[in-house]
Amino acid sequence: MFIVESYALAVFFCVITMLCWGSWGNAQKLAGKTWRYEFFYWDYVIGIVLLGLIAGLTLGSIGTQGRHFLADLGQADGANVLSALLGGAIFNAGNILLAAAVSIAGMSVAFPVGVGLALILGVVINYVATPKGNPAMLFAGVALIAAAIVMNATAYKLKDADAKKTPVRGILLAAIGGFLMAFFFRFTAAAMDLSNFAAPAAGKMTPYSAFFVFAIGIFLSNFVFNYIAMKHPAKGEPVDGKLYFAGSLPTHCVGLLGGLVWGTGNVLSLIAADKAGAAISYGLGQGATLIAALWGILIWREFRGAPKIAHLLNAAMFLVFLAGLVLLIVAGQQ
Repeated sequence: MFIVESYALAVFFCVITMLCWGSWGNAQKLAGKTWRYEFFYWDYVIGIVLLGLIAGLTLGSIGTQGRHFLADLGQADGANVLSALLGGAIFNAGNILLAAAVSIAGMSVAFPVGVGLALILGVVINYVATPKGNPAMLFAGVALIAAAIVMNATAYKLKDADAKKTPVRGILLAAIGGFLMAFFFRFTAAAMDLSNFAAPAAGKMTPYSAFFVFAIGIFLSNFVFNYIAMKHPAKGEPVDGKLYFAGSLPTHCVGLLGGLVWGTGNVLSLIAADKAGAAISYGLGQGATLIAALWGILIWREFRGAPKIAHLLNAAMFLVFLAGLVLLIVAGQQ
């Protein structure tokens, strides 16, 4: 299977992860013009499963190092399979709750609360489990990225200064979603032998098979979580699942694309965890909030007409964010 051999390549993969995790939401934005989020989410989940299968049968099945994808799946023990499945289910629950929080409270509240909590707590959890890198630099970098997310949130609030008071329910959903999102990477990483991808311990999985099982966990749990979301939506009227099959092929393809993009980011993050460490790999990836902000500012023009202070905050946000990324990268070399 393909294995990352250098820290520099691992960091590059983590940056690609950040780009993927910050960009898949564009598919939701495009589909949302004619398609309910609950239906889009099914295509998104199917796209993640497809990416897991494609990655496993290609990168996970080449070369002489490690175990090939199908052989690795066959030898994995039940505890590790369950851990990866739980990682998928936990991610799915957190992701759907964050989406519900966005529909109630908006991005300016849901993302800083949810993703900010997931970033800080997730780095702590992954570092405690597999300590790698300079902790002082690591957590200083996390603090700067969290500050950048708060700056972005403040800019959004200034842009929407006339918006009504944020519902407490939206904040609560974002916090619960972020708390859950902080754990999904640890459960998936726990199913792998992070100390030796080239010759993993018996019963442990490679990043490719672990991600595929993780994706199956998302898919299976979606029958529960998305069903609840359709019958008890955070916003709007309940929807009948049968309407999913009334969607056009291009509409379904947009959702699949979103899942393929997010899945690519997660696979690269897991591959990079060997050289970068789980905490740094996860922390860099969760900087995706700022990538999403870039799309909103530069492409979707979400800040058109905003006050000057909002634009200044966004400019400061990117500088602080870049400083945080530099600290995370340097931390992994210590």
